[in-house]
Amino acid sequence: MDLSATQSALQKEGLERLKQYTDVLLQPAIQLEATPVTDAGAEDKLEVGISKIGGVPDLPAAQQWPMWKDLPQSFVAQIRLADITSYDTNHWLPQQGMLWFFYDAKQETYGDDPQTSGGWQVLYSADIQHLERAVVPEKLPKEARFKTCAVKAKSELTMAQQPQLEIANLKWSDEDQEHYDTVYGQFNDDRDKTLPRHLMFGYPDTLQDDMRLQCQMASNGVTDINDPKVKDLSKDSNDWHLLLQVDSDDRTGMNWPGSGMLYYWIKLSDLKAQKFDHIWLVAQSA
Repeated sequence: MDLSATQSALQKEGLERLKQYTDVLLQPAIQLEATPVTDAGAEDKLEVGISKIGGVPDLPAAQQWPMWKDLPQSFVAQIRLADITSYDTNHWLPQQGMLWFFYDAKQETYGDDPQTSGGWQVLYSADIQHLERAVVPEKLPKEARFKTCAVKAKSELTMAQQPQLEIANLKWSDEDQEHYDTVYGQFNDDRDKTLPRHLMFGYPDTLQDDMRLQCQMASNGVTDINDPKVKDLSKDSNDWHLLLQVDSDDRTGMNWPGSGMLYYWIKLSDLKAQKFDHIWLVAQSA
């Protein structure tokens, strides 16, 4: 559904008061279509430095493979920013360079414990002229190594699942949410439900609760929702934005906890400053 169709659907469901907020409720995203590289030895023939999910990363010569608890982390994806800059409608990302995404090889990191903040890593380099295909560490378990998928980017419009989290002081009832869920379902009807959902930016495909308050709390060392600090922390929870969503995918061997998804979150101020060392990760199960 496009903007006009969404507004019409909201009006049909008696939610015409939301039409003025569609610029908030509908956010652009970059869909990453993943195509498995199936031929034996095909990755060796791939150009060094292309965007891909799974496989073996192409890293700067001096870059060490990220570790967590004496074990190499799983390589999840690398995104060449030049491949997606034309789809970055908010112009948040650098136009050149590369992002690399890693995750706990044992998949025991969920984003709810401040002590596990080393269980993932996002690397960034503006200079990608001298990349080398990395050597996979022998200590990385076989099940933590994923098959390669080539990546193609395309534009997508995403819709918020809970308007009351996006619009300040919105009067909202369970009945309102039921009507909104109808529109939300219609909005997503044209998606191919058989393919994995890999996204950058926009609203994520949330499997459990909204994650932004969790990111805000855990990144500030708070785990108890009843902690007095939560009230002040919650004021800035919407500063967190989805950087990358990676779905479970049998084709690559990626089966995140509970057949769920990984979500890498970043504060907008860090994103604009091109600082990728304060990412927070959340793993949700289906």
